[in-house]
Amino acid sequence: MTITYLIIGITVVVSYLCFNNRELFVKLALIPYLVIKKKEWYRVITHGFVHADFTHLLVNMFTFWSFGMYMEQAFRYMGFGNGAFLGLYFGGLIVASAPDLVKHHNNPAYISIGASGAVSAVLFSAIFLDPWSKILLFAALPIPGIVFGVLYLIYCQYMNKRGGDNINHNAHFYGAVYGFVYPALLDPTLLRSFLSHF
Repeated sequence: MTITYLIIGITVVVSYLCFNNRELFVKLALIPYLVIKKKEWYRVITHGFVHADFTHLLVNMFTFWSFGMYMEQAFRYMGFGNGAFLGLYFGGLIVASAPDLVKHHNNPAYISIGASGAVSAVLFSAIFLDPWSKILLFAALPIPGIVFGVLYLIYCQYMNKRGGDNINHNAHFYGAVYGFVYPALLDPTLLRSFLSHF
């Protein structure tokens, strides 16, 4: 079994259990106030296994499956191994959580859930490795990955400033940025490979 399928399986099971168990939902969610004040650092990881509803879960896991399988194979081909892929996924969760820990550490009512930061990291690593591959915008319109990436980051920043939709656009943004630079951190020569596409 691949790591992608294993993460998807665990996420689906945990999310499903949390749909009908508010106590478990709150126990696993990212609540910066509890992370900082009570040192519940595990929440920086566990919140990625919890989703608001089936649509939230489906969108994240389908996107992760689509690009996670590619990134697993790419890292294996480049000789990085499974640890590099785990570093990409869980590093994305951690980096995407950092702004919330700073901004909301005094707000006990703030809660964030979902794997979006990690999924964005995986997606943007795929864009880094193959910037001109096509991504389906709105699941219908094929556009180059690098164009999608730029539009996505602009959209995240715009929606973050606008607010009001209960989506953590900051997590999407920082997870994406982390995923984009991560391959070059593993092997700086990949930056030259990326630039050669232009």
